[in-house]
Amino acid sequence: MEAILSSFALVAVSEMGDKTQLLAFSLASRFRKPWHVMAGILVATLANHALASSLGAWLSSHVPERVMAGVLAVTFFAFGLWTLKPDTLEESDKPSRFGPFLTTTLLFFLAEMGDKTQLATVALAARFQSMVLVTFGTTLGMMASDGLAVWLGEKVSGRVQARWVRVTAACLFFIFGGLSAWRALH
Repeated sequence: MEAILSSFALVAVSEMGDKTQLLAFSLASRFRKPWHVMAGILVATLANHALASSLGAWLSSHVPERVMAGVLAVTFFAFGLWTLKPDTLEESDKPSRFGPFLTTTLLFFLAEMGDKTQLATVALAARFQSMVLVTFGTTLGMMASDGLAVWLGEKVSGRVQARWVRVTAACLFFIFGGLSAWRALH
């Protein structure tokens, strides 16, 4: 349960204000088909995070525990610093020829490649040594965060300062980094 809850919390908070949340808002306002957009986000996230957590689980079984804990500590601290930098989204005005579901699926999958959420999923799977639980937790976190963008859009963004969300997410990464550093040293 810890793997699911930790993965969920880390991703849900760190995705607030992230480019994929901005992308979700943009696609929902462009297509006006929230269920299609949410389904595309789900499929893309499951594919992307299953790939990332598979890599993390593989790494944890092939790298000594203390070395892995040290690498994870550095990684989580780096993600914390990265989270403090606001994301932007370059938006195109060209109409999509693939429709809302396929467009969302493709754009989200590509947007997450090498993103801090995908890399955090690798690190979380390595930490918890569970591809399935981490993928489930991170996917729920993405759906929660991006669901806010799709369903509430401007109502939420007008009430919550993105800076405080980024600081909270960075603190979560720093906590995970500290826990991993503690494990590496002891």
